[in-house]
Amino acid sequence: KRRFNAAEHLVHTTKKNHACFDFDIRFPKMPSYLRRSAIQHALGTVSSYKTRLDLWEKIDGKSGKPKLVYENHAMPVFYRDVMYREGAEGKDEAYLKLYDGHDWKWSCVRLDHTDMEYLRKCWSGKKASAPTLEKRHQKYFLRFSYKEEVTLTKTPVKEQIICSVDLGINTDAVCTIMRADGTVLGRRFIDHPSEKDRMYRTLGRIRRFQREHGSAQAQVRWAYTKRLNTELGKKIAGAIVRYAEEHHADVIVFEYLEMQGKISGKKKQKLHLWRKRDIQKCCEHQAHRKGMRVSRICAWNTSRLAYDGSGAVTRDWENHSLCTFQTGKRYNCDLSASYNIGARYF
Repeated sequence: KRRFNAAEHLVHTTKKNHACFDFDIRFPKMPSYLRRSAIQHALGTVSSYKTRLDLWEKIDGKSGKPKLVYENHAMPVFYRDVMYREGAEGKDEAYLKLYDGHDWKWSCVRLDHTDMEYLRKCWSGKKASAPTLEKRHQKYFLRFSYKEEVTLTKTPVKEQIICSVDLGINTDAVCTIMRADGTVLGRRFIDHPSEKDRMYRTLGRIRRFQREHGSAQAQVRWAYTKRLNTELGKKIAGAIVRYAEEHHADVIVFEYLEMQGKISGKKKQKLHLWRKRDIQKCCEHQAHRKGMRVSRICAWNTSRLAYDGSGAVTRDWENHSLCTFQTGKRYNCDLSASYNIGARYF
């Protein structure tokens, strides 16, 4: 608090204080909320720089020296009532206090109708925080954050119903609903072949285009492919959470997937595009809104060992999704792995 007060006295003139810098002249009639927010951000930037500099001097002082970056491109928060007001009910507009070159005045801004319909449908009645300004592609947007109170399930482990999920590349996800005694209540194979086929077709076009024109001109095609891949991840996450909710699962269990080192082999590109962590993060967010918990277990040998305890499995080279147990039994490898994931959780 003393640090903040000292910084504000340096830039803001009052009856009892004469500022050292001409901040008030450069930014006349600036709202106090906006000025204080800028001071706090500047103090945080300098404090972070000092900490990194001390750490650099203590360690070795040989690697790249930290720099104090002045242009942080920080965007302001429009505090309610003093800088932001909502428009009339049912109208797609809001009022922001903006500087017009002479004074700070209330300005009416139009908001996208589809975005406002989504907020009214999915977030009506929820507590909204003050909107933050964002700049993307030379355009400005308002980002709304909403907060809701959700109580996560507190069912004892032995009484829980879980949804164990094996994420894959050929099959997007294999879900199994299980109890602690090993009872399987449901199984589902989640796959989106048309979406993946569309993405692989665009990858083929990129490959042919880069062969003729080089990689520098393929940015637009890569951006389209990444959007398809992101949308695929969201669909997979939504399908997993919906299936877990249908069976009233208490916990969704994933493998802890951490791939290190250089990826090589025939499926290198597919592994690079596999959004395993994003799917888990999206599932975690949606599951918490439904009151379900999310857990992660060690991934070692979940696919390599048979669920019935007979030992290591042999993968079918013609159909990689199938495997053969030591007893000669043929089974789906991903389904066996989902059983092992649930068993390891319990």
